[in-house]
Amino acid sequence: MKTKQEMRKEMKEKLRSIDKETLDQWSKEITEQVLTLPEWKNANMIGITISGEYEVNSKYLIEKAWELNKRVAVPKCHPKTKTMTFREITSFSQLEVVYYGLQEPVEEQTSAVIHNEIDLLFVPGLSFETKGYRLGHGGGYYDRYLAQYQGETVSLAFPVQVVDEIPVEPFDIPVQKIVTNKRVIETNG
Repeated sequence: MKTKQEMRKEMKEKLRSIDKETLDQWSKEITEQVLTLPEWKNANMIGITISGEYEVNSKYLIEKAWELNKRVAVPKCHPKTKTMTFREITSFSQLEVVYYGLQEPVEEQTSAVIHNEIDLLFVPGLSFETKGYRLGHGGGYYDRYLAQYQGETVSLAFPVQVVDEIPVEPFDIPVQKIVTNKRVIETNG
């Protein structure tokens, strides 16, 4: 099996080879799939990362959440401890660009959200297998957070991101569902 580093590099190249219009269309279709999930309908507060350039566009879901009067919390990473906390945003203007071009909440304009306030957590990743395991970006932030999180977990993925096998470590925690533009995968997570 390939190493995690090799798999990350390959998937990034694969995603970059798909034109932006296609990725955007898939993001809209994935958003429509999520809106049908009972976990979405029942959630009062969602936890979601602000997507990067070659990820499922999370802004569509965030806008839908606000339209439906759901609360939205986004992660703030703490590189020294490799941990993250979530902060509630009510506007995209409460975000700032930090290291690696990531958008995170401005602490002075947002309030902290504790683990059990988030009903539905959208867990990002580069690759996913149908058992719910994912290959993240390598920082381990979500692995640490998921160890304490008790709510529902869903990952959003383009079809090419669903792969046959990912190297699994003992600390890896699978997500409960993976949503692509074509299907909702119920995992063993």
